[in-house]
Amino acid sequence: MIHPKLPKIWYGGDYNPEQWGPEEWKEDHRMFKLAGIDVVTINVFSWALNQPDEHTYDFAWLDETMDRLHADGIGVVLATSTAAHPAWMAKRHPDVTRVDFYGRKRRFGGRHNSCPNSPTYRKYSGRIASRLAERYKDHPALLLWHVSNEYGGYCYCERCEAAFREWLQNRYRTLDAVNQAWNTRFWGHTFYDWDDIVLPSGLSEEGEGNVSAFQGISLDYRRFMSDSLLACYKIEAEAIREHSKDVPITTNLMGTYPELNYFDWAKEMDVISWDNYPSLNTPVSETAMVHDLMRGLKDGMPFLLMEQTPSQQNWQAYNSLKRPGVMRLWSYQAVARGADTVMFFQMRRSIGACEKFHGAVIEHAGHEHTRVFREVAELGKELQRLGDSLLDARSDAKVAILYDWENRWAVELSSGPTVELQYVREVHKYYDALFKLGIQADMISVEADYSRYDIVIAPVMYMVKPGVAKKLEAFTAAGGTFVTTFFSGIVNENDRVTTGGYPGELRPLLGIWAEEIDALPAGQYNQIVMKEPFGELDGSYDCEMLFDLIHAEGAEVLAEYGSDFYQGMPALTVHAYGKGKAYYVATSAAPGFLRPFLAKLCADQGVKPLVERLPDGVEAARRVKEGRSFLFLLNHNADLAAVDIGSGKRRDLLSGQILSGTVELPGRGVLILEEV
Repeated sequence: MIHPKLPKIWYGGDYNPEQWGPEEWKEDHRMFKLAGIDVVTINVFSWALNQPDEHTYDFAWLDETMDRLHADGIGVVLATSTAAHPAWMAKRHPDVTRVDFYGRKRRFGGRHNSCPNSPTYRKYSGRIASRLAERYKDHPALLLWHVSNEYGGYCYCERCEAAFREWLQNRYRTLDAVNQAWNTRFWGHTFYDWDDIVLPSGLSEEGEGNVSAFQGISLDYRRFMSDSLLACYKIEAEAIREHSKDVPITTNLMGTYPELNYFDWAKEMDVISWDNYPSLNTPVSETAMVHDLMRGLKDGMPFLLMEQTPSQQNWQAYNSLKRPGVMRLWSYQAVARGADTVMFFQMRRSIGACEKFHGAVIEHAGHEHTRVFREVAELGKELQRLGDSLLDARSDAKVAILYDWENRWAVELSSGPTVELQYVREVHKYYDALFKLGIQADMISVEADYSRYDIVIAPVMYMVKPGVAKKLEAFTAAGGTFVTTFFSGIVNENDRVTTGGYPGELRPLLGIWAEEIDALPAGQYNQIVMKEPFGELDGSYDCEMLFDLIHAEGAEVLAEYGSDFYQGMPALTVHAYGKGKAYYVATSAAPGFLRPFLAKLCADQGVKPLVERLPDGVEAARRVKEGRSFLFLLNHNADLAAVDIGSGKRRDLLSGQILSGTVELPGRGVLILEEV
């Protein structure tokens, strides 16, 4: 349970009363009660209001707001307001603003314009976090601390350059080790003094779109920037903890956001929270995957859905409305996958600046007679009825997919073999196949405990970090099934190639070696041709993009390429290793191959779908708690779907009905079923 003061799924979101006045506040509270809103996030961007100059702090408005919300029974997620520094700070302390990728000094404006290594920013952000914690630590409305907001963006100033050199000294100790890690004898880049090292930017090693002449330095700069921003979070969190000992601390993450290593961040967060903003055409399995990734950041612990829109975004190219029922459906998708909150941005729609067309619970119309408000209020009533039944429920998945931000950086910084390779897309292909089979998967880090799973899948495991190959060998030898793919086992943590034949350190486990990698343009295909039936796999399947030319050295060849000069070479292999098996998919396979392939591996390990013969467009997920099992069925179709839930009796938590056999799920409908 996130906080015992509110033992139910939290319902609410970002609220900006400072943009309004007493008349609107009164209406807000009336409508909050109508909608069942019981939590709001405040003070996210109020630094300038709280601190009008270097020495003055004014919390009168915040005192009044906290008291008013508490009097109406509304809990508070209290932000530190540091996501946008005040204008006076940028004017008086130039070190606070960032320098961009092309060396241009930013002026005041926008948000996230603070240099993470600015002494000014770090000093004042820590001070205001401390003042807030000291003032509100015992306030009865306080439920959660919210540090800054949606951290991101890199800086390329001289202070960051100096800090990067210091970071490198701590990591490598000697320049010889840096030169070795980065392979600097290439292109005559050998460094003889720490001050020789300059940042990888548009003025040095990098170009637009993750293009780098030296991947080693670019990879380390991403690590350094993630650490630098994390240090800013820790400064505020530590300042809060000096005064507020027990209230949880978080910051809102952004799913697969590429710039920060969230597995590192999770170690410093009491609870994970994140902001979910899919587009109209985002695959529902991709959203599910990211929910599962957020759950996986802290070893399966429930997370907070901190933001979603009740209707539409303002910042996408096409800001489509959520169709009737979709807000409710996607809210329950988050709950199904581990969320213990349903929260929105924003409570009341702004009347100016860039978010005035971002959706809100209270629209510009200013009253409750809107479609969006009606849907919000209906969901609020359901969440009240659910009470604490789902809080702290966990996943019991037996399949895991490895996800690694540093591996993603290295893959996408790589100069070749193709511009088409996108790490998240390849991971999603495997997740999507399991999703459509109705088989639950956890998204985990390479540091996680693999032993709780029967199957571990590592798509495009280009980078093999120290100790990971041995962990995978131990997992497989103990009876696990391991799956990896093309472009795996190529480099170490410094992006240096492991010589002796790909897949490097994974070679003993996989029983293969690769000598070449072919790349074809988009729209050109080869084929995976099965040598004999493998479960439902039989015949030929399209494959694309990259094609490892491999040789078996102990592995059994299950399928071969169907065309080109490497026709007849292995495309799919399996290697018996101890009590388990290790599979290698040597190319980017089509969904028509992946679904029966993974179905066969799951069947071999006794991993069953949550629902047999899951209809297209229907999602299944399960949470378990204290011996109770909750099966979620979510119909992402506009039309009715029939689902066979088996002969056992189940109670729907939303309607109270007892169901069994084939049930009808309305378009956009949701069932939460508990065995009785």
